[in-house]
Amino acid sequence: MSIPAQRRTFAIISHPDAGKTTLTEKLLLFGGAIHAAGEVRARGQNRRARSDWMKIEQARGISVTSSVMTFERGGIVFNLLDTPGHEDFSEDTYRTLTAVDSAVMVIDAARGIEAQTRKLFEVCRLRDVPIITFINKVDREGRDPFELLDEVSDMLALDVAPLNWPAGMGGEFKGLYDLRTHEFLRPDGTGTNAAGETVQTGGLDDPQIDALCGPIAQRLRDQAELALGGYATLDAELYRKGALTPVLFGSALKDFGVEALIDALAEFAPSPRPQPAQRNGEAVAIDPGDPQVSGFVFKVQANMNPQHRDRIAFLRIASGKFRRGMKLRQVATGKAIAINSPIFFFAQDREIADEAFAGDIIGIPNHGVLRVGDSLVEKDDVSFTGIPNFAPEILRRVRLGDPTKSKQLRTALTDMAEEGVTQLFKPVIGSQWIVGVVGQLQLEVLISRLEAEYRVAASFEASPYETARWISGEPAEVKRFIEDNRPAMAEDRDGAPVFMARDNWELNYVTQRETAIRFSATRERA
Repeated sequence: MSIPAQRRTFAIISHPDAGKTTLTEKLLLFGGAIHAAGEVRARGQNRRARSDWMKIEQARGISVTSSVMTFERGGIVFNLLDTPGHEDFSEDTYRTLTAVDSAVMVIDAARGIEAQTRKLFEVCRLRDVPIITFINKVDREGRDPFELLDEVSDMLALDVAPLNWPAGMGGEFKGLYDLRTHEFLRPDGTGTNAAGETVQTGGLDDPQIDALCGPIAQRLRDQAELALGGYATLDAELYRKGALTPVLFGSALKDFGVEALIDALAEFAPSPRPQPAQRNGEAVAIDPGDPQVSGFVFKVQANMNPQHRDRIAFLRIASGKFRRGMKLRQVATGKAIAINSPIFFFAQDREIADEAFAGDIIGIPNHGVLRVGDSLVEKDDVSFTGIPNFAPEILRRVRLGDPTKSKQLRTALTDMAEEGVTQLFKPVIGSQWIVGVVGQLQLEVLISRLEAEYRVAASFEASPYETARWISGEPAEVKRFIEDNRPAMAEDRDGAPVFMARDNWELNYVTQRETAIRFSATRERA
């Protein structure tokens, strides 16, 4: 098996509170990356996940930024990208999903598919990302398993292939039955419902099922037989094409089904896939087996360690064997960058990466040189595609509490624009920068980070604009449009022209009137 074939780079997607962060920690625990699952202890500080490092995340118990964690199990290297579940952070999540080869969709057994789960699934479908479904919290009262499977099948237009089955749910929960191996994972007998030993049975007719499940043994037999007969059998090829989802029931909190999930990822999830790119204006796919090193920056994060004012660019290796100290060319600028201190992420720990292969995620410490969307190549002149900026839904002016800290404010806003947390626009008329975000929570994150990381007290005030669009077209037409609409024009931080609309009505009116101009809600870095 080649080294890239040993990689599994995947994301976890879910609606808020479905248990994604708990599952993330348990995957790290079973993978040996951490020795204690901090968030499952008592309330308070111990409840936050290793992947949640921002002050606002720790205070609210939510994930608002993507994190990267690597662990190894059974000769397979897993690169886990934890994504924000909150709907306001779809932009960061979308970029993260450009860097993965598969995803795990976490569903609350009591709630089924929720709005954000559906949105994130659609993003996966756009990129043909195959999905394993983990139905969480089966140790609590929840919906009927058949109802949950049918909802996944109907709402997402996917065949479902259950790999295990819960023996009861909530107060009746007796354990999980593996539909393929006939193993039964039962509680440890302490009354906490935590996973205990695995019992090998001879199948559903084995008398051990009666001893393990008591009065619900026959119900398990009936349901499991119906599931085996009524749903698809796992077909790895259909799964990798995105037409089928393997389904595992479990409880991340109680360790049920987590090990089976890791095993399923190792056995069925795809190794690194070809990445979309452009060469000389033509669309190409960069094969992970290509010997030339290439990759793309899908995330930049500043101040993960506030004491050192660090800034890390997250690079997905797309092809070749990367070696520490290599010089890679930044396609956008043509500059050669020596990468002397690349790092791997192991939960909250870091390690120098002496080498990395297709599918791996490495962190590159840099001081504003690398940005989201950058392509880095060894020799071949290719630019990776599909990592856009999104038009903001909310535009605000920033009001500074202390006028003497305007320089710190500019630095902070520039840092966070480079990370992709915010958009930054400079109006053609006037000097006050305008901040654009996708959702309200991003504004709260911005204020929190300004105070915690830059010691800048700030607030927001209304902007005269509601939305923005990048414009393009024939140079003469673009120049004319800018001159005719100077009060509503701005530039983004790359100098690209942006039309600022007071409301959607004005945007629609101008779009219909100006047929020679293209108005775009997304923009990829050139």
